[in-house]
Amino acid sequence: MQHKRITANGIDFAYLELGEGPLALLLHGFPEAPSMYRHLMPVLAEAGYRTVAPALRGFAPTQVPADGSMRIADLIADANELHEALGGDANAIVIGHDWGGFATWGAAAHAPDRWSKVVVADVPPVRFYDRKATDPVQIHKNSHFYFFQMGVADHIVPVDDFAYLDWLWQHWSGSVPGFDSSQDRQAGKDALRAPANLRSGLGLYRDNFHPATFGTDQWEMGKVLADLPTQPTLYLHGSEDPVVDAQTLADIVNALPSGSDGALLEGVGHFPFLEQPDEVNQRILKFLTA
Repeated sequence: MQHKRITANGIDFAYLELGEGPLALLLHGFPEAPSMYRHLMPVLAEAGYRTVAPALRGFAPTQVPADGSMRIADLIADANELHEALGGDANAIVIGHDWGGFATWGAAAHAPDRWSKVVVADVPPVRFYDRKATDPVQIHKNSHFYFFQMGVADHIVPVDDFAYLDWLWQHWSGSVPGFDSSQDRQAGKDALRAPANLRSGLGLYRDNFHPATFGTDQWEMGKVLADLPTQPTLYLHGSEDPVVDAQTLADIVNALPSGSDGALLEGVGHFPFLEQPDEVNQRILKFLTA
């Protein structure tokens, strides 16, 4: 696996690369790093893809944006400009998790000619979020959305070697026996260790879930992500990540175009690429070769 750099959309991106063939762009989330795809990249490379997993803007060692913007529109533009800079063609695929999943929904919908197939995990289309909006369990699961809005989060999150991020990983993980997140927790911390990088990570929530507009008709992220991809899409979700249940999963798949599919992964929490990599890899390969 090679470590490389490239400039796209005015940002100097660091990325991991493995394999040759059509581009497979893999986008991580918060608090994660590109290495979260270490189980999937060799499988896709063996299947004939050039797999590229960049560190998102603001996540070390990728550049912090000069204007500090972490808006979803910028993440979407990053993905599509990376496709251009990396020489992607119409056979390229895009895969995303968490914030990388939001960017994937938008990149596929805004530039359908760039991406032939789409895979998203554990962030459903925004139109489905209101189903659990009043569920106390879901409100509690999303407590970081509100905590991160406060300036004091800049000082609390790094305390005791980012103990809050350790808690988030535990809070979001499922019940898969033997799952050890220590390597990935460390990589996520290292990506946010510098104050400027931490501000970028928290900026994802501050820029996109602004208290004055979130949940209103003026919510920018809701508008930007209103359209679904027109390409075949695979949606994966852990059964212990409560934002999606079996009925919602069925409705998501029904809303997606022909050739789409979905799966609720039993016992898995918010990190399917790490908690159950073998099953996830098999499902993605089956989807890509269908």
